[in-house]
Amino acid sequence: MGSPDPRPSFSGSLKQRLMALLILSVMTALGMHAALTQWPLPQFAQWMGWQPLREWAAFALSLLLTLPLLLLLSHGFLGPLTRLLRALEGAVLSYREGDFSMSIATTHRGASRELGELLRLHGELGEALREQRRHLAQRELLLDTVVQNTPVALVLTDAQDRVAIANIAARQLLAGGRSVMGGTLAALIEQAPAALKDALRSGEDGLVTLLLDGAEESFHVSQREIRLQGLPHRLRLIRRMTRELSRQEVASWKRVIRVISHELNNSLAPISSLSHTGAELLARGDTERLARVFAAIGERASHLHGFIDGYARFAKLPAPRLETVDWALFVQGLTAHAQFRLQGEPSGTPMRFDATQIEQALINLLKNAHEAGGDPEEVVLDIACGGELRFSVLDRGPGMSETVLAQALLPFYSTKRSGTGLGLALAREIAEAHGGRVVLENRAGGGLAVSLVLPRA
Repeated sequence: MGSPDPRPSFSGSLKQRLMALLILSVMTALGMHAALTQWPLPQFAQWMGWQPLREWAAFALSLLLTLPLLLLLSHGFLGPLTRLLRALEGAVLSYREGDFSMSIATTHRGASRELGELLRLHGELGEALREQRRHLAQRELLLDTVVQNTPVALVLTDAQDRVAIANIAARQLLAGGRSVMGGTLAALIEQAPAALKDALRSGEDGLVTLLLDGAEESFHVSQREIRLQGLPHRLRLIRRMTRELSRQEVASWKRVIRVISHELNNSLAPISSLSHTGAELLARGDTERLARVFAAIGERASHLHGFIDGYARFAKLPAPRLETVDWALFVQGLTAHAQFRLQGEPSGTPMRFDATQIEQALINLLKNAHEAGGDPEEVVLDIACGGELRFSVLDRGPGMSETVLAQALLPFYSTKRSGTGLGLALAREIAEAHGGRVVLENRAGGGLAVSLVLPRA
């Protein structure tokens, strides 16, 4: 069985009041008709010698005399209810206009039981709206305080590029601290440095370097389209990045120094030890073992040279030279450096890119795929040529965790004990120099997919 409906009934005393009005109206009409046709009017007319009223005349006169009485009774019964409904209507109109201060007493005169319940619910609604208005005002005050006092310069413009919001940092950076509300963005940035002006007009994110107070300052400009109260607006954020970039630069240099120091120690310590051993062997005249010592020294020196050369190539990456690529020769060149299974065939449309740089990037990716620990036969190079040119290197290794995926493209970041952290970073540099990107994602069933995506030139 269902539980009883807890909502209040709206059919009790109001229905009784209307029923009483109807019964009283009928009784009044019947009484008036009886008085005109039965008693006392017929007896009075006979005593005065008048003609008795006809039936239709008595009926019409009954209605004529009853209507004013009915109007008076209905006004007495329903007048308070009408005034109450008008009060409710006025309160609702006030709410629509955003004024929640109006309230109606639950003991309003003329309120029946169910209308009293309606008044109570109306009062609770008004109190809830007033409480929400107070909380909204507090949140708006908090938000305005945060926006105004954040060190990030914030400028919000409407569809006509008029300034709707500009916080303190924005006014100090762009307008010398003066108010700019209602002005245009063009007027706001009129006196701004050319680099910042171009960045704000471009509509794109980017880094700009400005000369402020005799010192260089770096800023990151971020621009987004948003809708505020259903209308299009544009939000521009200008963040001072000098300290952050300096910290990142120092951190990068520290990582470079740690990696180079580690690799130098791993090579120089064996070389020093082998040199000492070679000197002792030479003193004893043991030339047979001396040749092996020199070979080991040469191997460690060659490894160290390759390591330093890798850093030099990363630091001195030249601008790509775009040339039409012969696909057959390009794939053949890759097979000479790494083992892989080719999947997908490029279309007949010729592609233009720097074959040497892209080859180097793919060799690094294929080398990483083989070092991932999966089956070497499962290393695949997939080439897809549609709106973009996509080289995807697939393996069946363990893949990467979310943390490693987020940092894998950073220079000098490596999870391998002997890794330099330059393979993926170099591939990223080459892709971005071509206007493309590198995408990493774990494969279903295990393994990693690293895609080098290039625009079609």
